[in-house]
Amino acid sequence: MSPSLATLLFVIGIACLFYFDRDKDVRVSKALWIPMLWLFICLSRSVSQWLGMSPPPEDMATVYLEGSPIDRAVFIGLEVAALIVVVARRRVGSILAQNWPICLFFSYAALSIAWSDFPMVTLKHWIKGIGDLMMVLIVLSESNVPQAIERMFTRLAFVLAPLSVLFIKYYPQLGRYLNLSWNEEPVGVATQKNSLGELCDFLGLALLWRFRTAYNDREDPKRKRRMLALGAVLAMIVWLLWMCNSMTSICALSMAGGVMLVSTKPSFRRRRYAIHVLVACVLACTVYALFFQSSGDLIQSLGRNPTLTGRTDIWELVLSMPSNRALGVGYESFWLGPRLQKVWDTIPGLMLNESHNGYIEVLITLGWIGMGLLLCVVAMGYRNAIAHYRRDPYAGALRIAWFIAPLITGFTEAAFRVMGVPWIIFLLATTNCRWGTARQSVRSNRPTEQSQLTPKEPGSIEAEVPKDWDAVSPAQSRL
Repeated sequence: MSPSLATLLFVIGIACLFYFDRDKDVRVSKALWIPMLWLFICLSRSVSQWLGMSPPPEDMATVYLEGSPIDRAVFIGLEVAALIVVVARRRVGSILAQNWPICLFFSYAALSIAWSDFPMVTLKHWIKGIGDLMMVLIVLSESNVPQAIERMFTRLAFVLAPLSVLFIKYYPQLGRYLNLSWNEEPVGVATQKNSLGELCDFLGLALLWRFRTAYNDREDPKRKRRMLALGAVLAMIVWLLWMCNSMTSICALSMAGGVMLVSTKPSFRRRRYAIHVLVACVLACTVYALFFQSSGDLIQSLGRNPTLTGRTDIWELVLSMPSNRALGVGYESFWLGPRLQKVWDTIPGLMLNESHNGYIEVLITLGWIGMGLLLCVVAMGYRNAIAHYRRDPYAGALRIAWFIAPLITGFTEAAFRVMGVPWIIFLLATTNCRWGTARQSVRSNRPTEQSQLTPKEPGSIEAEVPKDWDAVSPAQSRL
């Protein structure tokens, strides 16, 4: 098939996906386009790369230091628009007041400008980090958060997943990348295979959540068409994961998706602390396989060597470089100047700009203080996700899945970096804000499935939740 004919068929297919999944009952604000465009860039490529105006690889060190004027203009425009929306929405102030650990983390990141070797660059990165937070606040301040999330991530998946398949199969000059081994890596609309894996991971979790909702909605007259559209894109995501072979994303999607599906079963929800055990087991198994199994059999069974494709050597090199362990070198400022050049000289050819570990990345940029603040955000985020799960197991299950996936990704990728998809999803999942309940979402037969539980059964979740689900007090939401 010629590329032109394939492009035409894919455009028609994308239009059919939107047609099959359309729902006139869903109402979201026009402001949702701002975080959608922000995430589109984060999930795929920068504007300069889409326009074919990105600098050659030998100039990447200059780009890390100065940035691209085109990208800077786009980001400033999106952030100004987001700031206008955030200031206009009164609910945003209460959301920030309830999430003091996140505010404290970004405040300390701003303070690190004072001791950074590159204060202006650190300031620019911090402004982009605030942009991530503002995009999350726009989504969470929508009148119906579940519908906003459904609409935003479905639109992104319906466009980016088919385009990635099209690029890989019919436009290899766009969808494949020649690596150092002279092998073509499939990258789709992303810039590297691990980025493509993250795209599939987090969009896949959202689509899996939507597919389960559509499957349970027996009263929806468009149920089969909706499932067909969602299932087709999920199949594309599975194919893309198989092509890029990003084991981190495959494991994160499998584990987080499994937790999301299992945790919504009525028999599972009867046991109040079962969700804690499930999350702990998933994270403990990941940590054990990566760091405590000396033989490396589990890692090798997944097609990777015990060094995690050279990641352990990178970690050792980065941690051996002199830096202030208490304060760090400044927010997002490690991979600049002499430090960057030393890494490139020590490991020639790779042109690294990350340590391939989110926790090490925070340690070297913000020190142990920043690591402590991140752990506070993690603890608070888990409490918020569980509290939401108690109120509404279905929407809460997605929050828990989005909480788990970035933590797993962070063990082998820089998951908490500015404008990183795992970091944005993590903020979206952990910020303390009422997403609404299942009854507020688009048509669903969740109450029917929930009725399988006996409300008066001791220890059941429904026995502890009042009929007015929105009247849950903070005390009732605690663990």
